[in-house]
Amino acid sequence: MRGLLCCVLWALCRLCMADATQVQYLSGTDKDHRVDWEFMVNGGRNSGTWKTIPVPSNWEMEGFGTYRYYSDWQDGAAPDKTGIYRYTFKVPADWRGKRIDIVFGGAMTDTLVKINGQPAGPVHQGGFYEFRYDVSALLKLGADNQLEVTVDRYSADASVNRAERAGDFWMFSGIYRPVWLEAKPQHNIERVSLDAKHNGDFDADVFIDGGQAGKVVARVFTLDGKPLGADMSAAVADGKAHVRGHLDGVSPWSAESPQRYRVRFQLLDGGRVTHETSKVIGFRTVELRKRDGLYVNGVKVRLKGSNRHSIWPTSGRTTSKVLSYLDAKLMKDMNMNAVRMSHYPPDAHFLDVADELGLYVIDELTGWQKAYDTGVATPLVKELVQRDQHHPSIIFWANGNEGGFNLELDRLYPMWDAQQRPVIHPWANFGGIDTAHYPTYDCCATSLFHGRDVFMPTEFLHGLYDGGAGAGLDDWWRAMLANPLSAGGFIWSFVDEGIVRDDKGGMVDVAGNQAPDGILGPYREKEGSYYAIKKIWSPVYLPLAELSSLAPTFDGGIVMENRYDFSNLNRLKLSWKLVKFDAGAGHTVVAQGSAKAPDVAAGMRGITRIALPQDWARQDALYFTAMDAGGREIYTWSWMISSAEKVALRMQPERPAAGAARLTESADSFLLQAGTVSAAIDKATGYLRELKKGDVVAPLSNGPRLVAGSATFKSIQAAVEGGDVVVRAEYAGNLHRINWRLSAAGTLSVNYAYSVEAGKQVDALGVSFDYPEKQVRSVRWLGRGPYRVWKNRRQGVEFDVWDKAYNDTVSGLSWNYPEFKGFHDQVYWARLATADVPLTFINHADDIALRLFTPREASGEGAEPKATHVDFPPGDISFLNAILPIGTKFHAPDEMGPSGRRAHTPNLGIWLENTIDIVVGD
Repeated sequence: MRGLLCCVLWALCRLCMADATQVQYLSGTDKDHRVDWEFMVNGGRNSGTWKTIPVPSNWEMEGFGTYRYYSDWQDGAAPDKTGIYRYTFKVPADWRGKRIDIVFGGAMTDTLVKINGQPAGPVHQGGFYEFRYDVSALLKLGADNQLEVTVDRYSADASVNRAERAGDFWMFSGIYRPVWLEAKPQHNIERVSLDAKHNGDFDADVFIDGGQAGKVVARVFTLDGKPLGADMSAAVADGKAHVRGHLDGVSPWSAESPQRYRVRFQLLDGGRVTHETSKVIGFRTVELRKRDGLYVNGVKVRLKGSNRHSIWPTSGRTTSKVLSYLDAKLMKDMNMNAVRMSHYPPDAHFLDVADELGLYVIDELTGWQKAYDTGVATPLVKELVQRDQHHPSIIFWANGNEGGFNLELDRLYPMWDAQQRPVIHPWANFGGIDTAHYPTYDCCATSLFHGRDVFMPTEFLHGLYDGGAGAGLDDWWRAMLANPLSAGGFIWSFVDEGIVRDDKGGMVDVAGNQAPDGILGPYREKEGSYYAIKKIWSPVYLPLAELSSLAPTFDGGIVMENRYDFSNLNRLKLSWKLVKFDAGAGHTVVAQGSAKAPDVAAGMRGITRIALPQDWARQDALYFTAMDAGGREIYTWSWMISSAEKVALRMQPERPAAGAARLTESADSFLLQAGTVSAAIDKATGYLRELKKGDVVAPLSNGPRLVAGSATFKSIQAAVEGGDVVVRAEYAGNLHRINWRLSAAGTLSVNYAYSVEAGKQVDALGVSFDYPEKQVRSVRWLGRGPYRVWKNRRQGVEFDVWDKAYNDTVSGLSWNYPEFKGFHDQVYWARLATADVPLTFINHADDIALRLFTPREASGEGAEPKATHVDFPPGDISFLNAILPIGTKFHAPDEMGPSGRRAHTPNLGIWLENTIDIVVGD
C-alpha cells in the first residue's frame, strides 16, 4: 500500500512538473571555451587538407584563408571561398519523442547543414543572424551522428554580398558563434513576443507548435524567485495564446535603474504542464514623439552613446560574455547610457548585459550602404526581431545604415515585435527623427539644430588616431542640451578595429586609416578621449568645474546640476580631499570627508557643502568625487588652491651661505656661472646658447623664441645684481623683452613678455626651446594629466603630480598610453629625466601649457592623417598660452565647434608674460 501511494505521488508530481527545453552544445560557448572540429578551407593559408579548427571562430583568425578589410567579394575576391566542417556527436537516448532543433548563433555567410548526410534544410543566407532547423527525423538517438557544415564566404545572393561583404569593417568567415541542440516536447512553446510597459501593463503573444489545444499561464517573478502579481492566462487559439494583465508595484527599467524580472510561461494540456520557458524582461515604454523628443517611461531622454563592433584582436567576431561585460562597463564608466550595434546584431549575451547594467540599444539589420533584397531579407528581419525583441535595452530597430535601407522591410518589424519599437534609418531623416551622419557643428539649414524634427546623429565626431570622439564633444553637448529637439547622439566609434595578423609577425593591423577610429584601443586601451567623454557626459555637472582654481572666498559650497533623466542626486555618495603636492608622484591627503548629496530632482540644481578645515587655503588642491548608488565613480574633479607663483617660490633652492654668481663675456655670448651651473646667452639674439652642469651639457637651446609673431632684436646688457647675474634683452615687434637671471643657488630664470595684435586670429601662442628628443627618458609634472590635451579636448585631465616614461606612440596604431608627446595643460612644474642631466622647469604664471616635442603621425599608404593632422609650432619644448585643436576623420577642427577654431586675441592689445625657473640636475 505504501509503495502504491509513492507511485501515485510520483505520477502526480510528473503531471505538475514542467518539461523545460534542454540544451546540448556541439561547439564551445565563446572565444575562451571552444571545441575542435575537423575543417578544410579551399584557398589561402592552410588550405586543401583536413585539419582541426576551434569552434566558434572565424577561420581567418585561426590560421586559415586570407584577411580582408572592406569589400572582399568584388575586385580581387578572396581565394578562401568555402570552408567545410565535420563533427561527430551523440544525442541522449531519452530525447526520443521530442522535437530537436540544431541552432547556429551565426555563420558567415551561406551555410548548408547536413546531419548524417542529409540536408537539415535550405541553405541559410545572411552571416549575422541566429538560425535553426528541426533535425528530429535525421538524428540517431543514443548513437554517433555526423554533422557536416559547408560555409561559403560569399553568398549566392548578390544582395547579401552587397549588404554584408562590402563595408567599412573587417570581413570574416566561418562559424563564429556557438552551435547547439535544443530538445523540447512536440507540443511546445515555439516563441514569445511580449510588451511589458513601465506602468505594469503586460501583453504577450505566445506561439504554440505541435497542437492547437491547451492554455498558457504566465507568472512574473523577481530575479530571486519571489512571485509578483497573479497568474495571467489565456487559451490557445489558432496556434497562439494572447496573455495580458497588469501588475502593481513594478519598478520600471531604464538605463539609470535597470530593474529586471523573470516571466515564466507554462503550456498546459488538460491541466498538465507540458512545456515551460522563461524570459528576463524589464517593464519599459519607448515613444518617439514627433517634433518633441525621445521618451522612455514617459520621460524625455538624451542618448549618450557610441557605435560598437563585436570584435577582439585575437578572435575576430567571436566574443564572450566576459567581453560583453568589459565593454558595457567601460561604456557606463564613460557615463554613456546608450550603444548602437554597428552594423549587425550583436551576440545575445551583449544584450543580456545591456539589460543588466543599463544601456539603451539600437539593434541593427546589416546593410552598410547597400540593402538586402526583400526576399532574402524577410527571414533575416524575423530572425533578428524574434531573437532580441524581449530585451528592454533595445529601444530602436535600425533597418540598415547609410542608404542600406530596403523600405519594404520596415513593415516587417512590427509584425514580429509586440512592442512596436520605432524603426530608424541611420543617416536619414526618417520617421520623425533626423539621424544625419557627420554633420558639422551647428548644422544645418532646416534640419538638426535648425529643423523641426527630433535629431540624433547615429554617427558623429568620427574618431581617427587621437582626433574626434572627445575632441569637440563639449561644444556639441552644450548645444544639444540647449535644444529641446535633441535626443543625443552616438560617437564613432567604441574601439580601434585591430586584429592580430599571424602573416605579419603578430602585428595588430587596423587597416591603415580605416579602422583606428576608437575611443579605446583593440585591447581596450584608454585614449585621452575616454576621460574627456567621462567628464563631459557626467550626469552631475558642477559649474565650479569651469574654473581651474578656487578663490580665497570659497566657502565650501558647490552647486550641482542634475543631468540624469530620472534619478535624484540624493542617491549619490559625495566625498572630498584636501591634498599637498611635493616632488614625488602623486599627492599627500591632509584632510578628507564626505558631503551630503542634495535632494535635487532630474534637470534641477542644488548645493552641497564641504566642511572645510580652517587651514584649507594653505593646501595645494581640492578633490571632489561623486559616486553613484552602486559605488561607481561618476567623476573626480580637482581645483588648485596654490597659485603657480606660490608653488614656484616653494621650489626655490636655498641660497648658499656665501658665494655669488659670476659673469664673463666672449665675443658672441654672456657666460653666467654659479657653482657648477653655467649658461651662455647669445649676444645677437638674447636666446640661450648652452646650458651645463659641470662638464655635462644639458642641450636646451635657442629660446625662448616666439612660436608666432615677429621679434626684432634691439639691445642686450648684463650685470651682477645682489649676487645674481642678470641679462636683459629688448626687442621690437611682438616680443618685448627677455630677462635672464642666474641665482647664486644655481637656478636659471627667464622672464619673457610678448604681445599680439589686437583682434587677431591666432594658433599657438608662447615660446619654444630646442631640445633633442632622443635624450629624454621620462617626465614628472604637476599639472593636469596624465593625458595630453588639444584646444578642443581639454576635459578629462585633472591636477596631480604625474609621471610617465617616454614613448613614441601614434594613437590608434600603437597603444602605449598615455602618449608622451604633445600639449599638457596648466603645468606648474615639470622635470625631464634625460640621458645627460635632469632638467626641471617651473612656471610662475598660471594657465601655461607645456608642449613636449611633436607627436609622430601615421604615414605610408593607407595611413594618411587626414583632418587629424596638426601643424605643431616650431621647437621641441614650448611654454604656451594658446594651443592647437585637432580634427576628426572627415572634418577640420574649425568645422566642429567653437573650441576648434582659432583663438581671437582681445580687442585691446595686452602683454603676456611668464617666468620660468630652469633647474639643472637633481
